[in-house]
Amino acid sequence: QVTLVESGGGYVQAGGSLRLSCAASGRTFSTYGWFRQAPKKEREFVAAITWSGGTTGYADSVKGRSTITRDNAKNTVYLQMNSLKPEDTAVYYCAARSGIPIYSDAKESYAYWGRGTQVTVSS
Repeated sequence: QVTLVESGGGYVQAGGSLRLSCAASGRTFSTYGWFRQAPKKEREFVAAITWSGGTTGYADSVKGRSTITRDNAKNTVYLQMNSLKPEDTAVYYCAARSGIPIYSDAKESYAYWGRGTQVTVSS
């Protein structure tokens, strides 16, 4: 059974930091991504990383403030978020895709999803 389990969300003041984790089990995927969804908004891309080469990509809204990394031995992907802003408040989802290990920011290309972890940033 394939599962993606996110952790690390929480409540933080503006300017603070959080590190989200996504533990995958059942298999290893070619590309992992983080997406987020705020209330009444569409789910949007945050960051992605390829498993083999570690190619990364970020949304403009988090570029320079966030870092996505992977631990191959633990089959876990991390999202380090710094200088958090109230507009970063959302449920953050981990996603995974198979096939060619290329970077993708399209949520439609990810077949596997976790249940999400809430991040709340107060002003």
